[in-house]
Amino acid sequence: MKVHKWLFAIGCVAGSIVLSGELGAVDWPGWRGADRTDVNREKGLMKSWPAGGPKQLWMYKNAGKGYSGPAVVKGVLYTLGSREDYEILIALDVATGKELWVSNIGSILGNKWGDGPRGTPAVDGDRVYAMGGKGDLVCVRAKDGGAVWKKSMKALGGKEPNWGYSESVLVDGPRVLCTPGGDEGGIVAFDKSSGDLLWQTKDFTDSAHYSSIIAIDHNGMRQYVQLTSKSVVGVSAQDGKILWKSDWHGTVAVIPTPIFSDGHVYVTSGYRAGCKLIKVGSNHEVSTVYQDNKVMENHHGGVVYVNGFLYGYSEVRGGSWTCQNFKTGEEVWTSKNLGKGAVACVDGMLYCLEEGSGTVALVEVSSKGWNERSRFKLDPQTSIRSPSGRIWTHPVVSGGKLFLRDQDLVYCYDVRATPAAESN
Repeated sequence: MKVHKWLFAIGCVAGSIVLSGELGAVDWPGWRGADRTDVNREKGLMKSWPAGGPKQLWMYKNAGKGYSGPAVVKGVLYTLGSREDYEILIALDVATGKELWVSNIGSILGNKWGDGPRGTPAVDGDRVYAMGGKGDLVCVRAKDGGAVWKKSMKALGGKEPNWGYSESVLVDGPRVLCTPGGDEGGIVAFDKSSGDLLWQTKDFTDSAHYSSIIAIDHNGMRQYVQLTSKSVVGVSAQDGKILWKSDWHGTVAVIPTPIFSDGHVYVTSGYRAGCKLIKVGSNHEVSTVYQDNKVMENHHGGVVYVNGFLYGYSEVRGGSWTCQNFKTGEEVWTSKNLGKGAVACVDGMLYCLEEGSGTVALVEVSSKGWNERSRFKLDPQTSIRSPSGRIWTHPVVSGGKLFLRDQDLVYCYDVRATPAAESN
C-alpha cells in the first residue's frame, strides 16, 4: 500500500484544553488537556485578531527537531525536542520563553518525515512523564528535570511503529498508561511514583499505532479506551482486563484520539478508514451506531466534539473542514476556506492551523457553517524541517496565551480579550 506523502504527522501532538472558567492560573497538563477532549473552557479570549495576528510575546529558537506539543502547568511549558543525537525534555518559563532546564530522554528517532519525538509530555504534581520516538518513557522532577525512573517499550515486548512511538502518555490517578503493543500485552500501567509495572493487557495484544489513550467513567467503572489499526477497546483501570472491544479497519497509520460522550465512543482515521460510532451498554455490550462512514476521515489533525457536533479536517472528496452530527454521522457542512491541518476549540472558537503554510484561522464554533473571524501566518518559520514534513504540532491555549510550534521554533501569542480587540 502506498504511504500518503504527508503521513508522518503521527502524533505531532499537542492538545489544548483548560477546565477553569476564568483566566489566571489555568493549566494545560498534557495532550488535548486534562480531559483529552481538546475543548478548552477558558474564557475571556479575543473573538477576532488584529491585522497581522495577535501580539507575539516571545519565540524560543532551540527546541530542535520534533513534533511534540506543549504541556503548561504553573507558569512552565514542557515539550520534547532534540539536540545532536538525543531527544530531550525541555522546560521553558511561560512569561519570558527562557529555558529553565533540559533533560535527556534517549537516542533520537530518525525518519524521512522528520526526526525527533512526537508525543506531548504529561505533568502531574511534581513529576513530568514523556515518551520519546524510540519508545523510551521517562519520569523526571518538574523542578529541575532530574531523573526519577525510566522504562523501555521494547523491554515490554513492544515493536517500534513505522513512524516511531507517537503516543502521549496518560497519567490517571496512581497510574501512567501507554501502549507498547505486542504479544506480551498491548497496553501497560505503571505505578506513577515508582515506575513498577502494575499490569499489562495479556488478552489485548494489538500492535501499537499512533493514537493516545483516554480515561472514561462508564457503568460505574474507570476505564481506558485505546484505538489501534484493528480495534477500539475499553479495559479496566484496576487490572487491565478487556471490558469491551469493537473492530476497526484502520490502514497505514491510525492516529486521532478517541472521543467519548454519553456512553458512546467515536473513532476516525485516514487512508479511507472513515469514522465509526459505537454505544457501550450497561453490561459492556457494544452496538454499532454507524461504521464505514466517510463524512469524517481525519488523518492526524484531530477532531473536537462540541454540543452534539464534531469539527475537524476530513480527507473525503479532496479534503475540507467538516462539521458532522455526532449521533447520526451525517454531514452538516464543509468548507475549503483553509487547507488541511489541526484544530483546537477554545472559548467558542476553533483555532485551525494549516499544516502547509502555517496559516492560523480563528473560526466560530457553529453548526451553521464556516464563520471565519481572523487569520495570520506564522513568521518566521523553521529552516530545519524535513522537506517531507509540515507544521504538525497542534495549537494550544493556556492562560490567555496561544502556543504554536514549528520544529525548533516555539511561539507564544497573547490572545486575551481587550476593549480594543473586542471592538474590531
